[in-house]
Amino acid sequence: MATITIIGGHGKVGLLLAPLLVDAGHQVTSVIRNPDHRDDVERTGATALVADVAASDTDAITELLADSDAVVWSAGAGGGSPERTYAVDRDAAIRSIDAAVAAEARRYVMVSYFGSGPDHGVDPSDDFFAYAESKAAADEHLRGADLDWTILAPSALTLDDPTGRIDPGADKGTSVSRADVAAVIAAALADPTTIGRTISFNSGDQPIAEAIRA
Repeated sequence: MATITIIGGHGKVGLLLAPLLVDAGHQVTSVIRNPDHRDDVERTGATALVADVAASDTDAITELLADSDAVVWSAGAGGGSPERTYAVDRDAAIRSIDAAVAAEARRYVMVSYFGSGPDHGVDPSDDFFAYAESKAAADEHLRGADLDWTILAPSALTLDDPTGRIDPGADKGTSVSRADVAAVIAAALADPTTIGRTISFNSGDQPIAEAIRA
């Protein structure tokens, strides 16, 4: 059993992930910004922890992660202003990585997106540019951190039912259900061969555990 903290616990992926981890026997804490979301989170079996990571410095986030064995970053600004996007998807994510190092929460899974990287190719005039820049910076910071990290890069997210199957070998992103993304996160946490790897994936035909195994 591990103690796992999900940052972004009320997101659609976070709410689907928590019960998978709880059912696997883990102790799960879901970090949420809005206290009104506490009941939604606790119905998953996780413990809700109210904190605004975008407004928290590294020391404060380190305290949040003090008892954690593993951290899942599944938070996001959800669009809106570029300033808010940089504050959450880049700056808070980077502080959470540094906090995980300080808290000795060695396992860290980052939910990124298909195509993330410094060569993302998004035009600066595109509304997606701030997010692309933010994820590239956060992913790169994680790769340089002294953590057992995995970066998961799903393609466009849907609300389709889970299939339990993905395609990790495609050159281009298509789509994948949030439920399958949650299952990939849970499988990655359970599989040490995913450490130090970036795994991009679409929906597909391979069983998830098989698809992500090195």
